[in-house]
Amino acid sequence: MKCVILDEPNSFRLDERDVPDPGPGEALVRMVRMGICGTDLHAFQGDQPFFSYPRIIGHELAGEIAAVGEGVDGFATGDPVVVLPYLACKECIACRRGRPNCCERIQVMGVHVDGGLQEYVPVPADHLIPAPGLDWDRRALVECLSIGAHAVRRADPEDQENVLVIGAGPIGLGVLQFARQRGARTIALDLNSERLRFWTDQLGGGDVVGPDDDAPARIRELCGGDMPTCVVDATGHVGSMCGALDFVAHGGRLVYVGISKEKFGWNHPEFHMRETTLLASRNATREDFVSVMDSLRDGVVQASCFVTHRTSIDDIVGRFESYLDPATKAVKALIEF
Repeated sequence: MKCVILDEPNSFRLDERDVPDPGPGEALVRMVRMGICGTDLHAFQGDQPFFSYPRIIGHELAGEIAAVGEGVDGFATGDPVVVLPYLACKECIACRRGRPNCCERIQVMGVHVDGGLQEYVPVPADHLIPAPGLDWDRRALVECLSIGAHAVRRADPEDQENVLVIGAGPIGLGVLQFARQRGARTIALDLNSERLRFWTDQLGGGDVVGPDDDAPARIRELCGGDMPTCVVDATGHVGSMCGALDFVAHGGRLVYVGISKEKFGWNHPEFHMRETTLLASRNATREDFVSVMDSLRDGVVQASCFVTHRTSIDDIVGRFESYLDPATKAVKALIEF
């Protein structure tokens, strides 16, 4: 089978391996679609904090069952599935408290262990979610959208609450949609006007704050003279993450769904006097995946328009770096197998 290995930053190679057999409790998945995530782009650049090399990247994964191992029930050859790529230990305190997404010893496919940029991949059967009633593109977008859905669960916005989302990339666009689904009043902030137009034109978004705006003044205006009580930073950019506190209302909360390899901080008196609630949002849960799939089937959340670029496992080595260039205007690129 074909696979693509990231040997070191900026160095992919196409390789051949034997098709693996599924072990006990595993199913062998034939990959059909894989989404390229910001995590993959950062890994290619060498600035993803949890990454080790060499690695087969890929955690936004959809495929069909090719074979099942001993002890696996409930799946048949050809069944479409979405992969839950966060392999948890099931023993640590986070796992015991029902939060395997932040397991102490988590192994994320495509980050800590090999992922889906290969034609076949063995996956623990309890990390596969049946995915009938969706096309392959939407199946491949479930993981990305689930990150946003989990961030909204962490933020827990109230009906009509002002929610500012910083960063209108795929994760931020998911946050905006799920916050809107909860009844929140959403505001999108981005320095990329194309991303803001995508939000308004393709997804029916409303209020935006762009590169030509005085951001604090514009945000206060949109919130009726106040600052938003909920701010979600989905950029993963240290400068944005530091500055996000400036937009949080007194008594509000700040949620980081993006991640940076760098250390950062802010003015503690500002943080203290606002009595800010600070939250991180990591990965997602099975419940998030199932909820997202239901929302996609019901048409409550849109995702197909995210797909702006397509490539194949044969062409990805030469094409991957182009997705780092803003001039490509890529929102989401998919690899088709």
